[in-house]
Amino acid sequence: MRLVGPAGEQVGIVRIEDALRLASESDLDLVEVAPQAKPPVAKLMDFGKYKYEAAVKAREARKNQTNTVLKEIRFRLKIDTHDYETKRGHAMRFLGAGDKVKAMIQFRGREQQRPEMGIRLLQKFAEDVAEVGIVESTPRIDGRNMVMVIGPVKNKAEAKAEARRATQRADAKAANEAVKAGTEKVDTTPDKAPMTQSLADLLPDGYSTTASQEAAEEAAAQEVIAAEVAAKEAAAQEIVDREKAIQDKADQEVAAAEAAKAAKAAEKAAAEAPKAPAKAPAKAAGAKTAEKPAAAPKPAAAPKPTAAPKPMAMPKPATPKPASKAAPRSTPSRPKPGTSD
Repeated sequence: MRLVGPAGEQVGIVRIEDALRLASESDLDLVEVAPQAKPPVAKLMDFGKYKYEAAVKAREARKNQTNTVLKEIRFRLKIDTHDYETKRGHAMRFLGAGDKVKAMIQFRGREQQRPEMGIRLLQKFAEDVAEVGIVESTPRIDGRNMVMVIGPVKNKAEAKAEARRATQRADAKAANEAVKAGTEKVDTTPDKAPMTQSLADLLPDGYSTTASQEAAEEAAAQEVIAAEVAAKEAAAQEIVDREKAIQDKADQEVAAAEAAKAAKAAEKAAAEAPKAPAKAPAKAAGAKTAEKPAAAPKPAAAPKPTAAPKPMAMPKPATPKPASKAAPRSTPSRPKPGTSD
């Protein structure tokens, strides 16, 4: 295949394996641009970048693309002068923007018998807009209407470009005027009052103040502010002290209640304890008193008597059933005397 470099230079006819190796070494893509040629032509390029640039170009082309629109303006044969001037102004605006204008005259009733009047009106209209449009189709009868098409002198792209240039010129002119206005010298003649930034100069003559008075007023204001701050701090401190005193009093009452409760519990325990026995005589002279004997242990609580078991109910003797009466036996009848078997 014939290989073209990334900058458009001709590399020559090389094998496909060599072209792929060159593409991998240069971190590019091998794109076949002319598959029908003999040998086929391939180029080293960044394919993603190529697609992006192509999309940008297409978008710019669509942006600059101009579509001519056919605008329609309708007249009556007996149109008034003011209405005619309004229609002509609309037509000139449309033609100046690069659009076509379709002028139409509507005939009604016996007006259809006077087509020459419509032709004269359309010719006058074409002469009035001749500076921005030219006649593309002469007046012709279309049913009850007469139609004439006028095209713009400049196409839509040229009209847009001219409008853009006019806007730029207006902006540049406004910027130049602003610069000139900014560079003008300020008139500082002595007959005018000097510029100042002090509020005291804006006061009337009878209300002029001196620097010492201003300083005194400022010091008095500072003292008032300091007094208010000190009063607020003193009030806050007094509130804190009052809350602290209330808390201390509450703590003392709680401690006194707990002490009274503990003393009452101790008295109750002492009253319930058994009295101690008399002291034993001393064993020897000069010996210390003997220790108190230990209190005797309390006897264990006697177990509660358990309830006696209930006596079991005696079973009732079963009454024997009466024996069934035996059936009477049949005794053979004795033969009467004088009879034989």
